[in-house]
Amino acid sequence: DVVAVARHGTAVVLAPGARERMDASRAVALEIAARGDAVYGLTTSVGVRKRVRVDQVADSGFNLRLLRDHRIAQGGSVEPAAVRATMLLLASVLRPRLVERLLEALDAPAPPTLRELGSTGQGDLAQLADLALALFEDEPLEAKEGLALLSSNAYGTALAALAADAAEVLLHGLVLGLALDLEAFRGSVTTLHPAVLATRAHPGLHAVVASLRRLLEGSALWAPGAARNLQDPLSFRNGPEVLGAATQLGRYALDVVRAELASSQENPLVLVDERRAISVANFEPLALVQALDALRLALAPPVLLQMERFLKLLQAPLSGLGDGLAPPGRPDQIGLSELAFAVQALGAEAKLLAAPVSLEMGSSTQAEGIEDRISLLPLGGRRLAEQVDRGTRVLA
Repeated sequence: DVVAVARHGTAVVLAPGARERMDASRAVALEIAARGDAVYGLTTSVGVRKRVRVDQVADSGFNLRLLRDHRIAQGGSVEPAAVRATMLLLASVLRPRLVERLLEALDAPAPPTLRELGSTGQGDLAQLADLALALFEDEPLEAKEGLALLSSNAYGTALAALAADAAEVLLHGLVLGLALDLEAFRGSVTTLHPAVLATRAHPGLHAVVASLRRLLEGSALWAPGAARNLQDPLSFRNGPEVLGAATQLGRYALDVVRAELASSQENPLVLVDERRAISVANFEPLALVQALDALRLALAPPVLLQMERFLKLLQAPLSGLGDGLAPPGRPDQIGLSELAFAVQALGAEAKLLAAPVSLEMGSSTQAEGIEDRISLLPLGGRRLAEQVDRGTRVLA
């Protein structure tokens, strides 16, 4: 659904019953404000100034100042699809009036401009300030609405969802690539024998072997003696196992992304039945960041194998084809030989982009040592998108 809205312009409407649920939560927030209970960002200021009491009903400018104070993003513009996905995810946790404005913006020809750098992943304050000010700077904001617009990882989660979807497409493509390479190389298909599945219990491997057998159905490779080698290079022979491992981790990562999309990242959390709000850490996205780390680690080996098979196909002694796949009878032509350097560069980048980001630590100097944790969720999503781009180029 996120991809459909972000990349293909699918329309978004408020679900039946959603307004009533949001109105009920909003009523409790206003009730708390009227009582004067100490609730972060509702009756107090934020960050290191959380001890300062604020009457947000009387001080109508507090929320706008809050947005402006957090406008600290840097760098180039975020791609429009990621901005649309961010707006969709943010709309899923806000109040009706704010949601309607976000849905109007999703219907517009072009989304607002967000800058891509400056979020630690413990709430995408920088990018959401850009978004909130683009949409709400000229509108009066009510109690807690400023913090609600900022207190989310909608930007990082949007990047994760779009990149994970693209990674799934690349994984399917890499299976196709292996099938084509086996045909071109006259590779051995004994690695796809049913005995392999009978002796290896990994579900990812089973899925990949089934796909490869379908793709190669009717191929001359199945004829006895068709293979050129008794044993192919590992980049061909181990392809099903490597892609199977990547497929398995890819399924896990997508499950985590879906769980995050179905979750609230807001803090404080309004408890309608208890008529109060509590401080929580719903903005902590470690499960999602680690899933992105795992997905990048999963993608790197099959992309590198794809690169290696490409290099093998360019070498006549290994492939049985012309050097550089040059036309027969034209020894003066180098064919595609020089393309090997570009593919090696792309493969190297895909490997380096697999480095995990979830081990980074925050600084205890910020906000009196309270905000001492960072997740770098947006960085994890950006790196996955870049890795998918490099892997797709290697495959192409």
